[in-house]
Amino acid sequence: MGRVSDAKQRLLDATIDLIWQQSYGAVTVDDICERAGVKKGSFYYFFPSKTDLVVAALDAHWQTSKGHLDRIFAPDVPPFERLHNYFQLMYERQAEMKEKWGRVLGCPFCSVGSETSCSDRAICDRIQQLMTDYRKYFHAAITELQAAGLAKRQDVDTQVSALTSHIHGVLGQARIQNDLELVRSIEPGVLKLLGIEPAMV
Repeated sequence: MGRVSDAKQRLLDATIDLIWQQSYGAVTVDDICERAGVKKGSFYYFFPSKTDLVVAALDAHWQTSKGHLDRIFAPDVPPFERLHNYFQLMYERQAEMKEKWGRVLGCPFCSVGSETSCSDRAICDRIQQLMTDYRKYFHAAITELQAAGLAKRQDVDTQVSALTSHIHGVLGQARIQNDLELVRSIEPGVLKLLGIEPAMV
């Protein structure tokens, strides 16, 4: 079975890389095993199916992302600074991916979630759960901005929904057009949506 100690992790890493670069449907178990340098028998030792592997890979990717989010959205960081730092990291991450793979890749969760919404409920349902956790970071920041009089007062859940829809809509267009500059437009668009004047904060 090869190096059992790291074979599972290599499968998880290869899965995220491949489905992020291409798509869930285009990537086969053979493709994943080849990228990971793992025999197909080893794949089935760890995962009953491609669906199980993709769910596990998305969970692993979320844990990495969550570490960044916990740092950026720490309660002792001013809420406007949290948003700004998040959008800076987003741009840097997309720039790294374009440098590495030649394309703007957007959000792996939204890309895979859109693709599997009518074909694989297990994957789609898991992504919805992860995105619910993701939105909590913005909910806390917007609540504090409103309390400080720095953002227009609206229903926070509505604002969070609009904010995340804007973020992932633009990321989707950046992926389609392979245009990194679109990612730069996300922050000013969000600030306008929230009624925030950067010079005031």
